[in-house]
This record gives sequence, C-alpha cells and structure tokens, in this order.
Amino acid sequence: MEAAELLEHFQWKTEQEITEYLAGKGREAIAEEIADVLMYLLTMAHDLNIDLSSSAIKKLEKNAGKYPVEKAKGSAAKYKEL
Repeated sequence: MEAAELLEHFQWKTEQEITEYLAGKGREAIAEEIADVLMYLLTMAHDLNIDLSSSAIKKLEKNAGKYPVEKAKGSAAKYKEL
C-alpha cells in the first residue's frame, strides 16, 4: 500500500508537473512516502532474514547479464528483444 501511495505522487503527471510539484510541497510528501516504503522494506527483510545488500548486488549482476550496456543503453526493450 505504501508503494502505491508513493506512485500516486507521480502517476498521470507530465514531467513538467512533476518538476513543479517537487519544487513545492510535493517534495516533503514524497520524502515521507519513501520513508514509509523503506521502513516496510527493512522490516520485511529483517523478518524474512534477507540481506538487502547482497540481494541488491546479485540483482544488479543478473540485470547486467540480461541488459548489456552496448545493447540496452537508450532502449526500453525487454531483454528478450535485445
């Protein structure tokens, strides 16, 4: 739910609207939602005994193999389409 609340700050807004929102009151509201997401993430990782650092490194390595820079840079294509 917290992640959805974070998304609501960006959904259906143009890049210009997001820029203006961030320049005003939106930045603090977004920071609070990010903090909520982080707290839930940390709690879940703790409860499930998941090491976030090693999980992130493994995922980055996996993505590097699926999306090599020379093929994926500047592309929104899925790895099967590269």
